Amino acid sequence: MTATPSIRDARPEDAAACAAIYRPHVTDSWVSFELEPPEPEEMARRIADYGASHAWLVAEIGGEIAGYAYGSPHRTRAAYASSCDVAIYVSAAFPRRGIGRALYGELLARLKARGFHAAFAGIAQPNPASVALHEACGFTPVGIYREVGWKMGAWRDVGWWQRVL
Repeated sequence: MTATPSIRDARPEDAAACAAIYRPHVTDSWVSFELEPPEPEEMARRIADYGASHAWLVAEIGGEIAGYAYGSPHRTRAAYASSCDVAIYVSAAFPRRGIGRALYGELLARLKARGFHAAFAGIAQPNPASVALHEACGFTPVGIYREVGWKMGAWRDVGWWQRVL
């Protein structure tokens, strides 16, 4: 029997676990366009900043952080203030357990309650698992930035998905 994840607001003490989940996405794939994985101190800063302005949530299973999701500003110009970007990362130790859906279910509800109108997800391509998750959560494709980033020896496309909240 698979345990149901418990979703809660991230706390500063979750920073090391979130950094550990994120690290392989930075170092071993093109999923993140960061080139150096953030240290726990930087992750704690992000948790505080995005947690206050949007939301940063973690999923726990058996007391272990199994994944996290957050909202962040979409663009800096004032007319974009009601839109946000979202991101989600699940630990490789907890595959296919409904963690992504659970995180997004809570995150999107909180963003809507905070007055956000639309959420956008940028997905480096190819990434069929992330595309499937986002579409299962109600996101629809809106476009592709072709060859927008150079990572791991090649140009990478980023597809964009949107969900009106």
